[in-house]
Amino acid sequence: MARMQREERREDSDLIEKLVGINRVAKVVKGGRRFGFAAIVVAGDGRGRVGYGSGKAREVPEAIRKATEQAKRSMIRVPLREGRTLHHDMKGGFGAGKVLLRAAPAGTGIIAGGPMRAIFEALGIQDIVAKSIGSSNPHNMIKATFEALRDIEGPRAVAARRGRKVSELSGRPAKAEPANDGATETREAANG
Repeated sequence: MARMQREERREDSDLIEKLVGINRVAKVVKGGRRFGFAAIVVAGDGRGRVGYGSGKAREVPEAIRKATEQAKRSMIRVPLREGRTLHHDMKGGFGAGKVLLRAAPAGTGIIAGGPMRAIFEALGIQDIVAKSIGSSNPHNMIKATFEALRDIEGPRAVAARRGRKVSELSGRPAKAEPANDGATETREAANG
């Protein structure tokens, strides 16, 4: 039991936590307004796992703590190509927020705005081009990005689903033997 807690603590210390935003929210009660804070946090291990969470509390640190705990619980694994970019382009949407994620060559960097940048940094992606279309609300952008990331499949998963080998999916056709229909021999005889 103690060993599991130590492993969990070590795993938590490796996480990258990014605070995406804090909102002050008001609740109208009989005596006036009660102010609280809502925080949204992205957490990842920098090696292909990432999650997000939101928390509300009367104090900022408590709201951040709640959001971080939820982000750690909701982590998903995303297959990365060469540990630096996505395997293929993807679209995602949530509400009015739509995002387009594109794999990029080495050296491109993270070309993304706001909340999406925090997700990619926590995920460990180094090269990506992302575009937000529609709502710029951070909650919708994050949920749309996660919708896209959930649908990304690595070559192994695609090969297993199709019942083939990864080498067969590379997209490059094997070199076919030239068809010998007799015309080749006739040309060679004429030239020779």
